[in-house]
Amino acid sequence: MQSVENRIKEKAAELLTTKKVDLLIGFERGTMPLRASPAFIYDEADIEKLAWNSFCEMNLARYLTRITSKRVGIIAKGCDSRAIAALVVEGQVKREQIMIIGVPCPGMVDRRKIEKEIKGEIDKVEEKKGEIIVKGNNFEKVFKKNNYLYPCCKVCKHGNPSIYDILIGEKVKENSKVDEYAEITEYEKKSPDKRWEFFEKEVSKCIRCYACRQACPMCYCEECFVDSFHPKWVDKSLDFSDIAIWHIMRVYHQTGRCVSCGACERACPMQINLRFLTEKINKDVKVYFNFEAGLDLSVNPPLAAFDIKDREDFIDTC
Repeated sequence: MQSVENRIKEKAAELLTTKKVDLLIGFERGTMPLRASPAFIYDEADIEKLAWNSFCEMNLARYLTRITSKRVGIIAKGCDSRAIAALVVEGQVKREQIMIIGVPCPGMVDRRKIEKEIKGEIDKVEEKKGEIIVKGNNFEKVFKKNNYLYPCCKVCKHGNPSIYDILIGEKVKENSKVDEYAEITEYEKKSPDKRWEFFEKEVSKCIRCYACRQACPMCYCEECFVDSFHPKWVDKSLDFSDIAIWHIMRVYHQTGRCVSCGACERACPMQINLRFLTEKINKDVKVYFNFEAGLDLSVNPPLAAFDIKDREDFIDTC
């Protein structure tokens, strides 16, 4: 991790000093252990702020649609790069305006899982040969990194950036044998009542804070449907029917666009299994259209494209 971090700093310094980019978006260490924060570097004097570790889980592509007049350099993991590609395909960012510094990702650590096992205040965190070493007042505990990855990272098949201008670090071995939809397949075997019971249990936790929307790189609408009053699509109450409609519509808006980065789930203060909901749609898109978002700049999402050969066997002709 340290060598990758140093190379990121070197490349960032080069891009800024040669004026190839006006801004570099990366990560810096958080104000608390086990955390990283987005870093916006305009001057080479601030390069030392940049960091790379197992807590750089945020999808930095989220910020690209807000920057229109600058040439931007951006650190991109596999999921970040897929989101960038999807935004380019949808015409939200210009490919020539972005310098993508791809960094292969072996998976990010879920700090919540570690924090649950720690009694006391954490003072320092170190990484060493696949281990997370957590230190505090009168304690030191070692965690095996692979046992504490985020759910999306455990089943990720695209840890390597799909598009990039510069690649830093060795490519990771992709999880070609893992079934990323195993949990969804088991869910589909349940009766409609059991599936609804699961959905109701998860969605009922929602407090309508919209953190999921704010964290998602593919939620870039200037006015979200839930905020619209002309026309008014849905009430913003905490009545279950209104909450359910919000989540169903949010998921459908992600059809063929979600890159499985887990940003929505990590942002949720109620720890709703949001990624599970979008993964159901991702599975359907892959099965019916053989499509995954952000892997090919030349292909539009299925719901934004039409082909005379598209399958129609799902249409009721009665």
